[in-house]
Amino acid sequence: MNIPTSQQRAARRATRLTAAALAVAMLGGCAALSPDSGTADVQALVAGRTGAVDARLPAQDAATAAATVGKLLESPVDAEAAVRIALLNNAGLRGSLATLGVSDALRAQAGTLPNPHFSIARLRMGDEVEIERMLTFNLVGLLTLPWKYQWQTQQHELAKLQAAQDVIRLAANTRKAWITAVAAQQTAAYMRDVKEAAEAGGELARRMARVGNWSRLRQAREQLTLNDATAQLARAEQAAFSARERLTRLMGLWGAQADFRLADRLPDLPKDVTPMTDIEARALRERLDVRSAMAQSRYVAEQMGFTRVTGYVDGMSIGLIRNSVFDNDTGTKASNRGVELELPLPIFDWGGARNARSRAVYLQSVSQVQETAVNARSEAREAYFAYRTAYDLARHYRDEVVPLRKFIGEEMLLRYNGMLASTWDLLADSRAQVMAVNSAIEAQRDFWLAETDLQTALTGTSPGAIAGATVSVGGGGGDAAAGH
Repeated sequence: MNIPTSQQRAARRATRLTAAALAVAMLGGCAALSPDSGTADVQALVAGRTGAVDARLPAQDAATAAATVGKLLESPVDAEAAVRIALLNNAGLRGSLATLGVSDALRAQAGTLPNPHFSIARLRMGDEVEIERMLTFNLVGLLTLPWKYQWQTQQHELAKLQAAQDVIRLAANTRKAWITAVAAQQTAAYMRDVKEAAEAGGELARRMARVGNWSRLRQAREQLTLNDATAQLARAEQAAFSARERLTRLMGLWGAQADFRLADRLPDLPKDVTPMTDIEARALRERLDVRSAMAQSRYVAEQMGFTRVTGYVDGMSIGLIRNSVFDNDTGTKASNRGVELELPLPIFDWGGARNARSRAVYLQSVSQVQETAVNARSEAREAYFAYRTAYDLARHYRDEVVPLRKFIGEEMLLRYNGMLASTWDLLADSRAQVMAVNSAIEAQRDFWLAETDLQTALTGTSPGAIAGATVSVGGGGGDAAAGH
């Protein structure tokens, strides 16, 4: 039998120390903080899910972001520019992305070796003095370090999915707020035309009543029409102001920036809509809330296994002890070395409640996955039906109602020029035509809102989580206004 020499034992000891140092170095490398806390991964997740906008999340350089926002505000703000400004400038989004830094720090901390505990005690018995020194390591913490690091890494992935959903919600809310603001702006402009027509009718009625050609009753009716048009204009202007302020808040603008110019009108309707036959499968495949619920359930299942393994030995620790005893009478010194193992005794708590809680949390996560999947399928169907209905209604106004109202207006003008229609008939038809145009604007607005909800329901998250941007504006349908 070969007996290892002292040099061989020293070499083996050095090898073991080197291996331990390399393991610690590898763990330290895994636990390093991300340079951007995962913002680049969020950028990749939201790609193609914010409409036609190339989403750029807030840059580290605030001056660069401010310069980009200022350049976008130089021209009338369209929907794409509004979304880009919101993604660069919204303070709430910056706060949401800042949570990624918290999650990344927890991930790095979970992958860091736990600090050892050092204790020292001085004991005296007669002429003897004993000094006890102990270095204690959390043994369970060391053994489960890779598992804890993996768990916190998974939580960081969930945080990225949540941040990506926040980005998509902000983009959708901003787009809907822009659509509503522009539509309200157009409606207010047309309501001013209605009020001008009512003012002209009221002035004419006043003059004709003065010379006795009209009764006071007919004059009162025209005055009532003017009062109604004035009230509707006030409501429309209030709706336009509120919609613009909501858009301003989402874009994070203040001061002189709040005086931005909006585009004059909504985009034209597309020539046709693309039929979709796989909307449910696409929603389940691409929506981030479905992916997040599935990941959460998977992570909870893994955590349940960790709880079962460590349920009895979660407090086990190991300590290195060195005692030095000094005898002042004889002047001698004695030293003792040893190892201490400490672990809890499962006398009162056998981990049953902890395991039961883990099982309940897992079942809760499974139910959440099922609920999210059912909601995603239903919301996709509902959003597509609303999208098709809004498109058909908007085309009906564009191709049928508005051209017919325009034709009636032209015919009424010809009859007026031929003295076959009165001034009052011409004014009433003008008001009815403007109201029909307002209804067409509302239908066009509703289509673009439905289109935004559809894209969100298919690729982003639940449209129910997005605050509605629709603002009620004054004015009724064209037929209802014809009675004036």
